[in-house]
Amino acid sequence: MSRAYNFSAGPAALPESVLRQVQEEMLEWQGERASVMEVSHRGKAFVECAAAAERDLRELMAIPDDYHVLFLQGGATTLAALLPMNLAGADATADYVLTGHWGEKALDNARPLLRTNIAASGKAGGYVDIPPVGEWQLTPGAAFVHYTPNETIHGIEFRDIPDVGDVPLVADVSSNFMSAPIDVSRFGVLYGGAQKNLGPSGLAIAIVRKDLLGRHGRALPPIFELQNQAKNDSMFNTPPTFAWYVLGLVLKWAREQGGTAAIGERNRRKAELLYSAIDGSGGYYRNAVAPAARSWMNVPFFLPDAALDKPFLQEAEAAGLLGLKGHRAVGGMRASIYNAMPEAGVQALVDFMADFARRHG
Repeated sequence: MSRAYNFSAGPAALPESVLRQVQEEMLEWQGERASVMEVSHRGKAFVECAAAAERDLRELMAIPDDYHVLFLQGGATTLAALLPMNLAGADATADYVLTGHWGEKALDNARPLLRTNIAASGKAGGYVDIPPVGEWQLTPGAAFVHYTPNETIHGIEFRDIPDVGDVPLVADVSSNFMSAPIDVSRFGVLYGGAQKNLGPSGLAIAIVRKDLLGRHGRALPPIFELQNQAKNDSMFNTPPTFAWYVLGLVLKWAREQGGTAAIGERNRRKAELLYSAIDGSGGYYRNAVAPAARSWMNVPFFLPDAALDKPFLQEAEAAGLLGLKGHRAVGGMRASIYNAMPEAGVQALVDFMADFARRHG
């Protein structure tokens, strides 16, 4: 077997050691004489597995006790609709800051549920920079302010947490979950899908300040009421048990790496290596994002001629570099260098890019 370096934006690379443990435990898990996918989510073994994952996540992210940690189905897009239902009534107003595709999607899912205000948007400029926080048009007394700290498609990332006063800050952290230390107490909600930094697809996580739930005044179906999940340890209905189990293994791997501080430092080095290769290519490769807003997780770049895209991708795949095709909304290339991508993988990409430029320049 020859594993390649996987630069896919999601579902994305998982640590190889985690995959090997999953392989080893696939048929018989924890002495249960059955697969983790086959045992009851209410049985002692899985309940302990789920609780351990929550403990590890709380420790790694220093999550305060006054926050629920919910493990849910449906992905971040479903949560983009569930959260407005649970955080505010239909007559309330929520502010949305748009820095790319996923901010737009969150807004689209909220619009049928409450009043929305676009407090700031980088769309007119092509989503290549973050609108200055001092220019945001925030609504006094808003139910919450929503933003996307890292935009997977456009490759834009906030380096700092915006100050929105006493209004709860809601963030879709799908693509930079646990990629560096973060002050959870600055947020009302952190949410995201697991399939980029934390595990396989099928699981979403919401870290919600407890006082924000149960005050929306809506008549919701019980399954859409997040308080029901909180009261039932995220098992109000059958959870995605396999994804939750793998998440637990990834969290143990993260602890072995030295936690979020060590992971963040490594992610910084990987990003600097790749951006240096792009900027130092003499214009052969180009990244359009303002340097201060460049993502550590998703690095889009363009070749000098779109006709080179196909041979670049073909040759990259032959060299063991997968998933580099840019999103159709942007084009070009995109390297997603999430937590599980080793520095050696980024070095291999940088070496390939230099060789390709020499041969096709």
